[in-house]
Amino acid sequence: MPQLASTPTPFTLHVEDRVLDDLRERLARTRWPDEAPGAPWSTGSSVAYMKALAEYWHTGFDWRAQEAGLNRFRQFKVPLAGIELHFIHEPGRGPAPLPLLLSHGWPGSVFEFRRLIPMLTDPARFGGDPADAFTVVAPSLPGFTLLFQPGQARFGVEEMADAFAALMTDVLGYPRFATQGGDWGSFVASRLGYSHPERVIGIHLNLLAVRRDPQMLRDPTDEERLFLAELKHFLKEETGYQWIQGTKPQTLAFGLNDSPAGLAAWIVEKFRSWTDNDGDPAGAVPHVVSNSATQLALQRLDAVEQTAELLSEGGDAVLHARRHLGVAALVKNAVAHQLGQPFVEDLLRQAVDAVLKRAGATDAAAHRADHRQRPFAAHDVLDHACHGRGGRRVAAVGGRG
Repeated sequence: MPQLASTPTPFTLHVEDRVLDDLRERLARTRWPDEAPGAPWSTGSSVAYMKALAEYWHTGFDWRAQEAGLNRFRQFKVPLAGIELHFIHEPGRGPAPLPLLLSHGWPGSVFEFRRLIPMLTDPARFGGDPADAFTVVAPSLPGFTLLFQPGQARFGVEEMADAFAALMTDVLGYPRFATQGGDWGSFVASRLGYSHPERVIGIHLNLLAVRRDPQMLRDPTDEERLFLAELKHFLKEETGYQWIQGTKPQTLAFGLNDSPAGLAAWIVEKFRSWTDNDGDPAGAVPHVVSNSATQLALQRLDAVEQTAELLSEGGDAVLHARRHLGVAALVKNAVAHQLGQPFVEDLLRQAVDAVLKRAGATDAAAHRADHRQRPFAAHDVLDHACHGRGGRRVAAVGGRG
C-alpha cells in the first residue's frame, strides 16, 4: 500500500438563503426574447419551453431537496495538484468491491450520478449479486460546479487525469481501479488508460472520441454515407457553442452569469440535442435545473472558460489516449444503431490493436483470432485491456466478470 497523501476533509453542500433569494428574483425579472421565425428549437432553445421551465425553477423546483439528496453521499475535499479537489467516495457492499472512478462532463456535474451510485455500490439492494459491488469515487471536474475557486489553475485533460490518478492511489490508497467517463469524462478516462496503465484495470466510455473528418472514408458504403451525412449536419448545425466557448468564453460568461434563464437556455438546448427524447427534454429537466442551479448558486460560470481550456487543449491529448476501453451504445446513437456493425467493429479493432501493442503484443491479429467467429463487443476490448495485467475484467459499468 503506497504512503497516503493529504487527508480528505468531509464536505457538506449548503447554499446560503440569500443566494437562493437572489436567484428567484433574477428568474422573476427575466426579459424574454421574441421567438424566431420557423419551427421551435430550429434556431436554439424554444421561448415557450424556456418560459415554462423558468416558471418551474422559480416556483416548483426544490433546491434544498436536491442539496439533501447529494449530501446523502460521503463527500470530501482534499488539497491536490494546487486545488481543493471535491469528490464523492461511497464504499461498496460486497465481498471485494472494485474501486471505480466516475467522471462527468459538461454541462454536467456529480448530480448526474445520484441514481447510479447506489446501484453500483449495493447491487444486492436492487436484486443483483453482492460480488458485483463497486466502491465509487466521483470527483467534480476541476473548474466545474463544486470544484472551482476564483484564480485557480485551469486544467486540461492531461492535468485532470493525473489529478484523478493521484486521488485514487495516493490519497485513497487504491493501487488499481476501473474508470468510467461520459462527455469530457470519456476523454479523461481515455487519458487515464494511456498515461497510467499500471493503475487502470479497464475503462468504460459512453462517448467514443473518433475523427470528425467528412473525408475520412474514400469509398463509403450506404451505411457509412448515412454516418457522413449526419456528421456533416452535426458539424454545420451543432458546433456553434464550441466555437464561442473555445474562443471568447469570457464574453459569453457575462450573460450566463447574470441570467439564470440565459444559462438554462444554453444548457437545455444541449440536453435536448444530446439525450434520447422525442423532442421534449423533460426527462433531462431535473439535471438541467440542478446543474444550472449549482453553477449559479456557487457562482461557477467560469466553467464556461474552463470548457474553453478543454476545447483548445484537450483534443491533442486524446489523440494518443485511445487505449483499453468498452463502449456503451445509446438508444439513438447513429453509429451503433444506423451505421451498421462493420464500421463500429473497425473502430473497436483499432482500439484493441492499440491496447495489444501497448501490452507488448507483436501480432495483434493473432491475439484476437479467437474473436473472429462471433460478434465483436465492448467487453472483448476490456478482455484485452486486462490481458496480462492480472486484473478482473470490467464488462460494463453495472457489473464485471
